[in-house]
Amino acid sequence: MPRKVWLLVAGMIINVTGASFLWPFNTIYLHDHLGKSLSVAGMVLMINSLTGVIGNLLGGVLFDKWGGYKSILVGIVITLVSILGLVFFHGWPLYVVWLALIGFGSGMVFPSMYAMVGTVWPEGGRRAFNAMYVGQNVGIAIGTACGGLVASYRFDYIFLANFILYFVFFLIAFIGFRGMEDKKDPGVQKEVEMKKGWSLTPGFKALLIVCVAYALCWVTYVQWQGAIATHMQELNISLRHYSLLWTINGAMIVCAQPLVSMLIRWMKRSLKQQITIGIIIFAASFVVLSQAQQFTMFLVAMVTLTIGELFVWPAVPTIANILAPKDKLGFYQGIVNSAATVGKMFGPVVGGAIVDLYNMEVLFIAIMVMLVVALIATSIYDKRVKVEETVEEKIAV
Repeated sequence: MPRKVWLLVAGMIINVTGASFLWPFNTIYLHDHLGKSLSVAGMVLMINSLTGVIGNLLGGVLFDKWGGYKSILVGIVITLVSILGLVFFHGWPLYVVWLALIGFGSGMVFPSMYAMVGTVWPEGGRRAFNAMYVGQNVGIAIGTACGGLVASYRFDYIFLANFILYFVFFLIAFIGFRGMEDKKDPGVQKEVEMKKGWSLTPGFKALLIVCVAYALCWVTYVQWQGAIATHMQELNISLRHYSLLWTINGAMIVCAQPLVSMLIRWMKRSLKQQITIGIIIFAASFVVLSQAQQFTMFLVAMVTLTIGELFVWPAVPTIANILAPKDKLGFYQGIVNSAATVGKMFGPVVGGAIVDLYNMEVLFIAIMVMLVVALIATSIYDKRVKVEETVEEKIAV
């Protein structure tokens, strides 16, 4: 990979490592330390995700106007100041304010980084996005492992660790990302969509449909950070064991991503088929999870879930990169990140409300229904565009 891509991946690792000291434990902190119900905790995380959606869209637009360097730095500074506030004032209700600002600032960063990697390495195709995805999960593995250990000693230390690592990310971006975008040609694009404005082109419609599936998958995925995390606590499974699951998740992604990529090439699967296989594996993981009472079953469910996400998560940004006109690359990546953030936004509140009103069994039924809808959306998203032919051209480059 080019040096610029390695720098972006390194920045992503540090960024997500810092964030992973915080996000897996938000529900637990709100519920166990601040004494709030699961529904209230879900609403707080919903606010965090809502500001993240706004940040995603703004970050994508600013990337197209300013370039990645400026848009990333603005997002980092907003997040850094907010985390500093969280270090000193993490009681109720200021915790909600800081989480909202963190969601907005970090939301600006992610689409810009994904758009930038597509810009600086256009010939990389899906390899560029796989690299960012692996870097993101290296950060998750390191951050959740260290976060669980730190939280077991003193919970508020995770806020300080988050600040320190995000400051390191700021230094990497400020020094390393400067001058990275000398060329802003995102590579092979669909000429039919090379037009100004915000018209609802066939490619944009295709992106919106696949993002519906993407968002629904995220709604199911984030139950692990909300209702399932609390459910494990009720079964007397420790925080260290819970954080270990996320460490295994990240480690598996780092080790297994090259194997999955080889398998997909060997099977000659399109991106559409890749996502479909991943969603089916997602469903299998929740079938296992619905029967889990001991840590070993939760471990099996997490391993299965991880295999599913290896198929789904990297594919959607790649589709966006293929469909995006040259002057809308950041905006399209912002839509993708917004879809994920919408899933994260509604996931905790939906899961918390279902468990508060009914029980975990009803939650698992709802999850299966959402995954069926995601499969349907995936099956129809490309009816009016020839995405797969373009994908094969990109892979061949």
